[in-house]
Amino acid sequence: MDLPEGARLHIHLDPVGGVAGDMFIAAMLDAFPALEDRVAGDIAAILPDHVGHAALTRGLSGGMAVRRFALEATADSHHHHDHEHGHHDHHGHGHHRHGEETTYRAMRAMIEAAPLSDGTAARACAILHLIAEAEAAAHDIPIERVHFHELADWDALMDVTAAGSIAAALEGASWSLASLPLGGGMVRTAHGMLPVPAPATARILKGYAWHDDGVAGERVTPTGAAIVAHLTRDGTGIRQAGRLAAIGMGAGTRELPDRPNILRVTAFDISDPPDRTDQALQLACDIDDMTGEEIGAATEALRALPGVIDLVLLSAQGKKARPVTRMELLLKPQAEPRVVEALFDRTSTLGLRRTEVTRLILPRSTNTAPDGKTRRKIATRPSGVTFKAESDDLDGAPTLAARRAQARLAEDG
Repeated sequence: MDLPEGARLHIHLDPVGGVAGDMFIAAMLDAFPALEDRVAGDIAAILPDHVGHAALTRGLSGGMAVRRFALEATADSHHHHDHEHGHHDHHGHGHHRHGEETTYRAMRAMIEAAPLSDGTAARACAILHLIAEAEAAAHDIPIERVHFHELADWDALMDVTAAGSIAAALEGASWSLASLPLGGGMVRTAHGMLPVPAPATARILKGYAWHDDGVAGERVTPTGAAIVAHLTRDGTGIRQAGRLAAIGMGAGTRELPDRPNILRVTAFDISDPPDRTDQALQLACDIDDMTGEEIGAATEALRALPGVIDLVLLSAQGKKARPVTRMELLLKPQAEPRVVEALFDRTSTLGLRRTEVTRLILPRSTNTAPDGKTRRKIATRPSGVTFKAESDDLDGAPTLAARRAQARLAEDG
């Protein structure tokens, strides 16, 4: 789909079937066909002719129209396909095929030496590094000694490069990821049979949400894990609202019993519409055993925390007609862990109510009023623009009447 000029994007990844490198690339090129030429060029720059070529095909998975992405081997490349996701050589065939080294350092050098599009090499190397780091930790070896058994095949190098190309092309987009399927059973790797998710995958996605949907097998691969971790790790992982601009479905090779084996991409245009929305969290608690001074001190400390948007205190009646103070905080989602810790440390509450809130926000800006000294907030409402004087700038007025007169002057268009 063509995106509006100057669109700001938020891209949400939904691992219905799981996440693998080939699934991510297929889904993204389904959603953003305009990226096909760039990605094809970067793959051609990294793959030697004798290995084969990248193929993007259309098909079905669980009754859904999908795209698939794979390395189509040339006759002499003896390329081996794994049937789980279509891109892992878990069976240890030909780790030095055609004499190439498959150490982390060698693969990184290949990426850095290739004539790739702007930004691709840095992104691809960052994804590769996440896998190498996790493999080194999982098997207790130095990173230079990581032989990419999971990455021995050329198609995995292709996946890392293509994913890096896509990430670089969409520089500035924010990303989020739904809960990941755990899968089950064992997976055959160069280190023998290992439990699913494989140790490297689990290390890369520590801290992410997982669920068991009852479908076994390796559902998230190390390459898939590294791609989504690279995209969502810089604090962007909060889902954002916006206008739906594009959808993509990328499928793995395996058929799942009760669902399509797809990674679904939904891309939202989050350029400021008149009623811009964002996500916030509300935390609330009722306090009946703190003094006014203690509540005041806690309120000041909590208000000062980064990410706290607003804090209000309300008087209410609790059980046995006791007076209680209700404390309600509105905060940015990424600030939650620190704010929760502070709430439990600075107040006597034993529990918090937590609500996810969508805010509707008018476009706002600030300028200085014609008097040259009073700042004012400008809001664009459906019926026109309104001005409000900044309260702090009115504090020097000697009387209420003078303060109101100064505000009226400032707020006159």
